Amino acid sequence: MINLVIMAKCLSSICAVSHVVVNGNFLQGVLAAPARRALAKEKINSLEKLSDYSEKEIMQLHGFGKNAMEKLKVYMKENHISFKNN
Repeated sequence: MINLVIMAKCLSSICAVSHVVVNGNFLQGVLAAPARRALAKEKINSLEKLSDYSEKEIMQLHGFGKNAMEKLKVYMKENHISFKNN
């Protein structure tokens, strides 16, 4: 009986961790989670909204670095979208 109680407590904590809800999936598979969260915090959820920002403005967001910016620029170029000019 005690083993069942212990097992139930362990399973409930595993289930709580594995069912985390992710807010949106904009650029999932392109950028790492910190960069995606930085965009979400600024309510940037489309390439069109992203094009309203300069490269410098995006680089100032917490979670963005050179690697994320390079990946983002490649993705934007493939989709014929660019950052606004400074």
